[in-house]
Amino acid sequence: MRTTLALDDDLLAKAQSLTGISEKTALLLEALRALNKTVRLE
Repeated sequence: MRTTLALDDDLLAKAQSLTGISEKTALLLEALRALNKTVRLE
């Protein structure tokens, strides 16, 4: 599914630096997976 997002440039750059994931789609997918995992553990 395609969508348009307004992302904070600084937050995006920090997440890319921390993960080593430079491609935005891959980065957002990883973030969503991590969120789902975290929520399931609570």
